[in-house]
Amino acid sequence: MERRAHYDSILDRSKRITWQDDCYMDLQSTSCSASSQAQTEDLGWIQKHQDHLQRFTTPSFLEEMLTHLRQTNVLSSAEETNIKEAGQLQDQVNMLATVVTGKDSQGSDALQGFVESSDSEVAQLIIYHDAMVKEHKEVLLRRYEQYRDRDSVSCPKLNISSRTLLLIDGLSDLQQKEHDLMQVGVTRGGKRNHLRQLELAKLFDPLTRVSMPPRVSLTVGVAGIGKTTWVRHFIRQWSQGAICTDVNFVLPFTFSELNSLDKISAERLVKIAFPHLTKPSLVLSSSCRTLLILDGLDEFRSTLNFSDAAACNDPKKEVSVDDLVTNIIRGNLLPDVAVWMTSRSGVASVIPGGLVDRVTEIPGFSPTDIQLFLNHHFSERDFARKIWAHLESNKILMVMCYIPCICWIVADTLLYIMQSGTQESLPKTCTELYGHFCSMKAEVGEPRGREPLKMEQVHGSNRKLLGNLGRLAFYGLLKHKYTFSEQDLRAYGIDLLLTQSSFGAGVLVREESAIHITYRFTHLTLQEFLAATFYNVSSKRAIFDLFSESTMSWPKIGFQNHFRNAFQHSQQAEDGHLDVFVRFLTGLLCPMALKPLGGLLTLGKDDGNQKTWAAGFLQGLLVSGGAVVSLRAVNLAYCLQELQHADLLRSVEEDLRLGSLAGKLTRPHCVVLGFLLHVSPECSEQANLTASLNSTTVKCLLPQLLYCGHLRLENNNFKDDVMELLGSLLSAKDCHIQKMSLAENAISNKGAKALSRALLVNRTLTSFNLRNNNIGSKGAKFLAEALKMNQVLISINFQNNAIEEDGAQALAEVLQCNRKLVSLNIRKNMIGAGGAKRIAEALKTNQTLKKLILCSNQLGDKGTVALAGALTLNHTLLSLQLQSNSISNKGMIALTKALRVNRGLVSLNLRENSIGVEGAKNMAHALYKNNSLQDLDLTANLLHDEGVQAIAGAIKENKGLTSLHLQWNFIKSTATKALAHALLSNDTMQLLDLQENAIGNEGVIFLAEALKTNTSLRTLCLQGVSASTSGAIAMAEALTANQTLQTLDLRGNTVGMEGAKALANALKSNRSLKSLNLQENSLGMDGAIFIATALKGNHQLTYINLQGNGIGESGAKVISDAIRASAPCCVVDI
Repeated sequence: MERRAHYDSILDRSKRITWQDDCYMDLQSTSCSASSQAQTEDLGWIQKHQDHLQRFTTPSFLEEMLTHLRQTNVLSSAEETNIKEAGQLQDQVNMLATVVTGKDSQGSDALQGFVESSDSEVAQLIIYHDAMVKEHKEVLLRRYEQYRDRDSVSCPKLNISSRTLLLIDGLSDLQQKEHDLMQVGVTRGGKRNHLRQLELAKLFDPLTRVSMPPRVSLTVGVAGIGKTTWVRHFIRQWSQGAICTDVNFVLPFTFSELNSLDKISAERLVKIAFPHLTKPSLVLSSSCRTLLILDGLDEFRSTLNFSDAAACNDPKKEVSVDDLVTNIIRGNLLPDVAVWMTSRSGVASVIPGGLVDRVTEIPGFSPTDIQLFLNHHFSERDFARKIWAHLESNKILMVMCYIPCICWIVADTLLYIMQSGTQESLPKTCTELYGHFCSMKAEVGEPRGREPLKMEQVHGSNRKLLGNLGRLAFYGLLKHKYTFSEQDLRAYGIDLLLTQSSFGAGVLVREESAIHITYRFTHLTLQEFLAATFYNVSSKRAIFDLFSESTMSWPKIGFQNHFRNAFQHSQQAEDGHLDVFVRFLTGLLCPMALKPLGGLLTLGKDDGNQKTWAAGFLQGLLVSGGAVVSLRAVNLAYCLQELQHADLLRSVEEDLRLGSLAGKLTRPHCVVLGFLLHVSPECSEQANLTASLNSTTVKCLLPQLLYCGHLRLENNNFKDDVMELLGSLLSAKDCHIQKMSLAENAISNKGAKALSRALLVNRTLTSFNLRNNNIGSKGAKFLAEALKMNQVLISINFQNNAIEEDGAQALAEVLQCNRKLVSLNIRKNMIGAGGAKRIAEALKTNQTLKKLILCSNQLGDKGTVALAGALTLNHTLLSLQLQSNSISNKGMIALTKALRVNRGLVSLNLRENSIGVEGAKNMAHALYKNNSLQDLDLTANLLHDEGVQAIAGAIKENKGLTSLHLQWNFIKSTATKALAHALLSNDTMQLLDLQENAIGNEGVIFLAEALKTNTSLRTLCLQGVSASTSGAIAMAEALTANQTLQTLDLRGNTVGMEGAKALANALKSNRSLKSLNLQENSLGMDGAIFIATALKGNHQLTYINLQGNGIGESGAKVISDAIRASAPCCVVDI
């Protein structure tokens, strides 16, 4: 009865009512009617606890209840049998409740008495569960509510509730072996598009209907990405009942808390951290769904040894804290408790992959997110705009801002500098930026511009604090130690009161929990920066190796020896954890970086010799490395950037921009190129290495090419051996390449075979260009086999690869089973009518291909007829290109018949065929019925006036066509008149191309008249149509009335000076024309001057071409300068 009395003291049942599923509503302070109180009293014990009876009752406990009720004569033998045969366990419990409720109060009292007197975990959960959960949620909410302001972002789109995690298939080599900032740098913080996104609320749900929820989940991310913020947000949301309502208890711990413990049991750990949970065995039992959160594995100082840890399955047994964690992860201990760990990815690799059921990654800010952050973080948009412009011009700072914590540091520091009122330029390197950050934190609340003595007073205490913090940071870094106790701080001479000063609180974060108080630096990079300041100052007077804190070492005297030693340790570190430290160490040799630290560091005179020496030392390291450029080597280029010694960097970047790298790629150049592939604006959209590499340089750069999003390797004379290398690149787990072009190389079927093997496993490549190689049908077959399995590639280009009918057959088989391919280009091959028939057959069932290019493939009418048959069934293909395929009226008749029923095709290219008048008339008939076709290209056929007149008649009624190309079709003024007449009623046509047709002035005049009323046409191409002055004057008159035409091409006519004068006058009033081409029109100097003068009043024109008009070189300069002065935004070709 003591248990019942204790329960009644927690929850006075006479003053509570059931509310929803598992919650209670306190009525002690709420007035209620007598009738509702009566309802509460009348409600039986079984009804109150039925949900818990169903949720927590086990088969053995059910058997005990039945036995007790049978012995007390509440149940008969027949009733007991019926209950046992009721079906599933929940059905049996339901029937028990129904049977007992149907009896008098004696039955309910008997069941209640048995449950409340039982010592079993099930009984205690049935009784205590709601009260325990309610109190636990209240405690967690109070504990984590204090972090809400720190964790939240002012912009709703950047808050965690609107963001998602990325579901990843284990950790890549980059994540396991490289520094966090290097991981972000080489990938530019980019999110891998092929990864599945997962909302936080669904983190512990099964991924499919048939899968199980994960027991052990791991969330990784670089330092400062927000792992702890996500955890805190989850805890607050769960405590408020917003997510994961099926989880009974959430038990959050940090590994930094566990560092303070030695030997402990699982139950005692819960009791220490959550004293209100007086029965931890209940919380950890299999009857509850409990989630154990272990945040920050990278801060754990003990080593997790999964091979030798002593097994433990008793939650009451005390073991070492590392063995406790190991056994929990293994499932030996608390096998029914779900575990969620967070960690930096490099440390997370110590956990065997087979023990983790789900791995997620927290993505960083995208460029759009950074802009959103700046706009919402600063009330004055001008500051946000200036900071964004500075980040865009300094890509290293931009990449760092992909990490939210660093984004705060960068933004606040740049704002501080801009608001300081000084004329200081904004920092261009990380070292400069962090120097200003420390200066800002040291001066918060202190006005700038004080007298030197007063400034010295401001910095006095901070100088000592900075030195001690630097020493703590350096030796912590060497030990991979990122959280510190109060004892650690005292050991390094740090006054705890000073940690609450402006500077101390700015660089150190204090966190207090029920178990321990810990300190950490605001961000890992700040620890590395302060470590570098300590090393920089200490190395100038130290006589022993600074890397040996507590042991004697060989003497090392002089800064240069210590500097070499730091780089030796950095280059030997397999995990790259000293990479950023040596960047800062190098950057501190630059006077611009030291300037803001003038009051915080004891600085001697610097004559610049150390900077010069360091530049030579680093360039020597660039030469002496191995054959392959590793990320350790690339870090040397980062160091040169921090040193602001950029001669080599600028030289390689200029060659990259000009495409003149061929023959210049020595090893130092390759290292710098690897660096530029990470940070150069030239490579942000695409890495263009066209005509730059050979097999040796590819092998050298291979590790760095992995991280290019768009890689162009065209015209490099690559042979099949290089394809083996590139195949290994595409097969790598770290591969980030989404687009690759290998056009214009020397790849045969052997190279295609190597690439096909890679495509079987690659999950990033979406676009692949093999144009102008020689893979042949055999190579096409190899790649087709891979495409049947590949579910990522959406566009592939096989143009000009000697593919014949059997190769087309293989590609047709791809179209029958592949459901991802959207664009297929087989231009300039030899598939013939037979290949076209194979592809047409596949198109009848394919529903994903949107663009098919079959130009120059000798299809003839037979192949065209086959494709037309497919178009009657396929309504998903949007673009079909059949240029140069010897298609005559026969093939055209079949196509137009298909167009009458097809409702999917948007673009049809029939250029350079043999389509005559009959074919044109059939097309006209189709256009009367088809309103889905938008772009029709009939250039260079045999339509003549009669055929075009038929098409013009259809255009009057057609409401779909927006672009019509009729170049080189023997059209004269009669057909042009019909087209002009059609434009009077057509309101959808936007482009009309009549180039190289002898329509003469008469035809131009007809079109000009139409333009006076037409409001849809945007582009009119009249190159070489035998127009002269009168045609130009008519067109000028049209331009004064028309305010929608944007592009007018009059190349190769004889407009002359008078025509130019008329056009110039029109330009003064026209406000729509943006592009005007008057190349080779006999304008002369006077005509050109008329045009140039007109632009003073015209502000819409963005392009004008006056080449080939007899102006002369000196005249061209005068005209060009005049136009640029009048219209600076207008591009001039003259």
